[in-house]
Amino acid sequence: MRATSATVTRIRSWALACALFVVGEVALRVYWIAGGRWGYTACDRTDLVDPAGGCGAARVESLPFWAGSGAVGVGAALAMLIVCAVRIPGRYPAAGSWAAAALLLAVAFPLHLVFEIPAALVGRPSDWRDLAARLALVTGGLLFAGLATACAPPRTARVVRYRPVPRWTRRWAYAAVALPVVGWAVPHGLWVLGVPFGIPQRQLDDIHQHLSNWTGVAITLVPPLAGLLVLGLVQRWGQEFPACLPGLRGRPVPRLLAVIPAGMVALALVTYGVLSVAALARHVLNGDTPWSDVWAGWAVTGTLLVFLGWGVALGATTAGYALATGLIGSPSQILVPPTDRHGHAYH
Repeated sequence: MRATSATVTRIRSWALACALFVVGEVALRVYWIAGGRWGYTACDRTDLVDPAGGCGAARVESLPFWAGSGAVGVGAALAMLIVCAVRIPGRYPAAGSWAAAALLLAVAFPLHLVFEIPAALVGRPSDWRDLAARLALVTGGLLFAGLATACAPPRTARVVRYRPVPRWTRRWAYAAVALPVVGWAVPHGLWVLGVPFGIPQRQLDDIHQHLSNWTGVAITLVPPLAGLLVLGLVQRWGQEFPACLPGLRGRPVPRLLAVIPAGMVALALVTYGVLSVAALARHVLNGDTPWSDVWAGWAVTGTLLVFLGWGVALGATTAGYALATGLIGSPSQILVPPTDRHGHAYH
């Protein structure tokens, strides 16, 4: 595509930001390969209980492939993508940048942040290395999404007015809001209050021994509050910025700004639910976990299904939003030139 000077400047700005991210990540991995362990965590591979110290990260001698040389290889591929986006901007570099953004967001598995950050804020010992690494990957994903938007072929300056989503989409959205409330907040709230709802008393005592009340409250409230954001996919403010936002009111919400985060969260929830249910089934079939323990802790087992159902409901809602707004298919909508709040068309 033939880019204007303003477009070239925007592409280069996003490319520079992406390059700084890639250089930082690759430099850190090279440092780990050389034997350093600053910022490295082994909490997902060891049984040591020392989150503040990376669970014995300093004693790790063999670096996993994807934490070391594999990540360096991915960084080299991302660097080539950045060069292509600057030199030959267009559809293919944009598609590659979107793929890079999706990969980084998936690897970050931001669902962990929903629980880890509130727990850390209320004083629970947390693995800051893991938190920082996930936040860095989320930042990188957003940067590559910005690069994809900048180097994509220009579109006609049109705006799609609000289009109500199908009724089935609203039903899925309400299910996505209700599931974390009923399946997560209710049992966890009862556990915080000392009620052994669906779990043995000894397990409840263990929870209170390792979690403070403030940590329990944070873990209880964050998922249902985050779940309320799904209503934006079925309400007007999910397609047009509301009047309470000066400078943005009445303007269309970028569809990908809504679809990509919602889709990634849905994918993470479904993945977590499937893997957790599969792990539980494997333990039961192998005899490591007796059926009596599963039934005694049925509320804990039920949360695995809650995550799976929550992800499915959010995914269906996201698909309905994409259909209604034209990201998928070709809805019959009236296209009008974008105007400012005084009714004057933009040029």
